[in-house]
Amino acid sequence: MLTPDGTVLAATRNLTGRPALYTLAPGSATPVRQPAADRAGLPSDLSVYGEHVTAGGQPVTIITITGTYLRSQVNQTFARLLAIGVPFLLVLAGGTVWLVVGHALRPVEQIRGAVTAITSADLSQRVPEPGTDDEIGRLARTMNDMLARLEDAAARQRRFVADASHELRSPLTAIRTGLEVGLFHPDRAPWPQIAGRAVRQSQRLEQLIAQLLVLAKADAHQLAARRHPVDLAALLADLRAATPAPGISIELSVPPGTATAGNPEDLSRMFRNLLDNAVRYARRRVLITAATGPDGTIVEIADDGPGIPASERERVFGRFVRLDASREQASGSAGLGLAIAREIAAAHGATIVLTDALGGGTRAVVTMGGTKSAGGETTAGPVHRSGQNE
Repeated sequence: MLTPDGTVLAATRNLTGRPALYTLAPGSATPVRQPAADRAGLPSDLSVYGEHVTAGGQPVTIITITGTYLRSQVNQTFARLLAIGVPFLLVLAGGTVWLVVGHALRPVEQIRGAVTAITSADLSQRVPEPGTDDEIGRLARTMNDMLARLEDAAARQRRFVADASHELRSPLTAIRTGLEVGLFHPDRAPWPQIAGRAVRQSQRLEQLIAQLLVLAKADAHQLAARRHPVDLAALLADLRAATPAPGISIELSVPPGTATAGNPEDLSRMFRNLLDNAVRYARRRVLITAATGPDGTIVEIADDGPGIPASERERVFGRFVRLDASREQASGSAGLGLAIAREIAAAHGATIVLTDALGGGTRAVVTMGGTKSAGGETTAGPVHRSGQNE
């Protein structure tokens, strides 16, 4: 403790009797080392603090001196501990993270290995599911669902290719057989009949190829890519006039101006397939009706034929499905008409349902949206006709 002029008023025992070793100037917070400190042999690495206070009504200066040896020892010891402990902790933390992450990602590695083993030739395998409800568990279930869809699509594609190959082979075989027989007896062969059969089989082949192309477009989601207003009344009237139906009466009851939106050629193909199917099985009569309501336009094509069992009404929309194979083969049908009609309807946001017709037979009900004018009335644009036949 010092007076303002630097006189020592009190000191610790080891500094008693010595002059001021440090002084503190008025208004300063930094003690100033005095020559007496050097004579006393005080080291220079000291922590010195000073403060001006008032004691007993008199201003005094209090200066404390602390050696830094202990702090240096603590710092050195702490530095040694850090030098040894930090690498150990890093290794321990790294090993722990590796074990935890490896355990967490082990199911991912199992899934990767299972996916690697799956080939296009065998899509029946599935990835292992960890049985948890976390991200990895949901990933495994999603991949298994995807594999199931791929397996089903591949199976349907193989069946389709096999059926298409069979259907394409039949007319080609008939043409080749007729020609080979004629060439074997060129002088006695009925060439006009052989040529007529070849033309009929080539027409059947051309129709089948056209149907397969439509299904390929449906699988590629290219149907109804462009839509226009379609006058259904005119379209159905044209189909009625162009459909050969010996011995069958085709009656049309469609209000003028009945319209919808879609691809005219695709819609014409859809209704032609439904009408051909009705004419093929009708006994005497086919009735085409249409009505427009708040939910869209409904077109019905009903025949008075033997009808379709309720259990078979969905199956007949499958590709190459024929309920009466012998009759269908004789008529030249490949069993694709209803399948194409369903694909075209789906591309237009429409539906096709088969029900019982009044008095017996089958009724095909097509429900589709109509185009509306600004005044709320149904409008129709010109019918675009491609002139193509199946």
